[in-house]
Amino acid sequence: MTLAAASTRSVPPESTQQAVGYPSLFLLVLIGALVPVVPTGALVSSAAVVAFHQTAPFSLALVFVTASVAAFLGDATLYWLGRRGMRSRNGSRWLKAIRARASQERLAQSQEKLAEHGVTVLVLSRLVPAGRLPVMLACLIADWPLRRFSRGNLPACLAWALTYQVIGILGGSLFAEPWEGVVAAVALTVAIGAVPGVVRRVSR
Repeated sequence: MTLAAASTRSVPPESTQQAVGYPSLFLLVLIGALVPVVPTGALVSSAAVVAFHQTAPFSLALVFVTASVAAFLGDATLYWLGRRGMRSRNGSRWLKAIRARASQERLAQSQEKLAEHGVTVLVLSRLVPAGRLPVMLACLIADWPLRRFSRGNLPACLAWALTYQVIGILGGSLFAEPWEGVVAAVALTVAIGAVPGVVRRVSR
């Protein structure tokens, strides 16, 4: 047996998965917070399914910490970029991207609720599909400093990471094979994300 082969056998597959998986999860959630086209909720749920089926200790805790920290840093960065755009005469592409994903109707509702309930609305905004950016834009228009926004956004990111991790754990517990749990978790997160659009169409 060669030294390379012995080293390969001595490294558990789960260790390799964790070495690649957690940094990848962090980067994808961070990018998804900045560019809201990456389904970050599905990513967290899928990672939770894989962690649920692993024997390594603290796997689920690491998923939670990785996802919540990445989401918090991504939101803080996007908000900081948005504030720079608000102060600039010509705005910025980041501010335009936020405005493009916040309809006037959702923005007006967010501004009204933010004025009434303050930070509570910010905490809940991450739990409502497509609710994060309208509330973030409302905070920008209200000229909230980054520190105030971050104080409300921290529990919001923690609650968001926990919610989608629970979805992943439920998916993982229902099926023996991890890939089956991943499919179930992704399907559930996609269904949750589609609810607001369906409700708006029915109300119209």
